[in-house]
Amino acid sequence: MAYEHRSEPLLHWPRFLRRLARSIIVGAMLILVSLLVGMVGYHSLEKLDWIDSYVNAAMILSGMGPLHNPVTTAGKFFAGTYALYSGIAVLAIAGVVFAPVVHRFLHALHAEHAESGEVRRARGP
Repeated sequence: MAYEHRSEPLLHWPRFLRRLARSIIVGAMLILVSLLVGMVGYHSLEKLDWIDSYVNAAMILSGMGPLHNPVTTAGKFFAGTYALYSGIAVLAIAGVVFAPVVHRFLHALHAEHAESGEVRRARGP
């Protein structure tokens, strides 16, 4: 997504809310894809039912940890790799979702005044 430069005015609320909605949708899609990968891995490697695969993938993706201890070597390797991926994915997804909010906040601090052309700066201590 392209964000406005500090010389451009703040985005109007309706456009900002659309941008925020898009980032939430992208974040939800990333969660869904990550969850599906985990479910397929548990179902195929550990022979868990789909509902058990879902709960294990969801628990790892949320950072809570697995409910089922893997018994196969492939299942153990998958569970460890999926756990490492999940830790990074949660941070990345949070960044995607909150990027428009953080950008708007920082842009509001550094945007130029429309009337004078001055750059507003945050006041120091």
